[in-house]
Amino acid sequence: MQFTHEHLEIQKTLKRFIDEEINPHVDEWEQAEIFPAHQVFKRLGDLGLLGLTKPEAYGGAGLDYSYAMAMAEALGHTECGGVPMAIGVQTDMATPALARFGSDELRRQFLAPAIAGDMVACIGVSEPGAGSDVAAIKSRAVKDGDDYVITGQKMWITSSLQADWMCMLVNTGEGPSGAGNNPHKNKSLVIVPMRDGPNGKLTKGIEIAQKIRKIGMNSSDTGLIYFDEVRVPQRYRIGNEGQGFIYQMQQFQEERLWAAASCVQGLSNCIAWTIDWAQQRKMFGATLADQQWVQFKLAELKTEVESLRALTYRACELYVQGQDVLELASMAKLKAGRLNRIVPDTCLQFWGGMGYTWENKVSRMFRDGRLASIGGGADEVMLGILAKIMGIAKRPAAQ
Repeated sequence: MQFTHEHLEIQKTLKRFIDEEINPHVDEWEQAEIFPAHQVFKRLGDLGLLGLTKPEAYGGAGLDYSYAMAMAEALGHTECGGVPMAIGVQTDMATPALARFGSDELRRQFLAPAIAGDMVACIGVSEPGAGSDVAAIKSRAVKDGDDYVITGQKMWITSSLQADWMCMLVNTGEGPSGAGNNPHKNKSLVIVPMRDGPNGKLTKGIEIAQKIRKIGMNSSDTGLIYFDEVRVPQRYRIGNEGQGFIYQMQQFQEERLWAAASCVQGLSNCIAWTIDWAQQRKMFGATLADQQWVQFKLAELKTEVESLRALTYRACELYVQGQDVLELASMAKLKAGRLNRIVPDTCLQFWGGMGYTWENKVSRMFRDGRLASIGGGADEVMLGILAKIMGIAKRPAAQ
């Protein structure tokens, strides 16, 4: 995959925005454990960066997915993980199914404002008892006239404390838990308005039960949300009833490609910061960078990061061609998760005591990066998918 002048200009615009309007505030937002999503997203919307791959009819640019990869990579210029993750939720996790399968009415009401930055979106899949096992969700939507009445819980939901709407995966089939005979064919994606307007009151029946404190990604607000007989028009369902699991699996492919692309620049920065530190750090009559072990280890890490970049670019190239990239996207997500643990940990060691301070950028990456092996499908889920594709799994793997 080759970045064109247009790809590079998008990256240049985004990096300038990050330098001017995000990085100067990162420490403040990390301390507050939230960032002003409506304010940041509106500026990104004004720059045309929230709908690069979305249809032009709804304010998007109608570009292919390589432009989303270019944007994800440039987001790694941000000096924290929480803000880029929230932006990725808006562009590549909560909106792809809506853009692809939603009705014209639904896309005008929810997708267009999300692209413009007038609404903040979140994706509601995980629950207290169902994270990696998506088929095990318990939230239900029961028909009542022209409405769905939704009851359940969603947990680990990025941006949910500020979101205007949620793309929510719910059971719409029969059975004691909505499972029916096939838990993969009874689920639907439904747009659930979270508030009665931007910064308005919560929708009746919705409760933010808990703001979850995390070891990293602190500037990204994360919530446990309760739904108690929340009424939503059935016309807010995305696509066909019972196809939600399939739609969500398709969204996961883009989410996992985004996750891999978004960490390449940050990992490269982590290595560069460490090289600069090692060249200044004096010890035993030389610099830390004079130690061959340090040189070789940093060279090895750089090689690993570039290998991830190549894998991600290849997956994107095939995806743009219309091919199924479940295998390559799963590999890229797995590799990204591992490197987000290995690279900051190794670099932090070279920083010594300075690396163990809260304000150090490498220590922040150490904390933020740990999520990459859990969120969006844990490492073990990726390995299960790969084992199934390779024909060596004895039972179907979760996706």
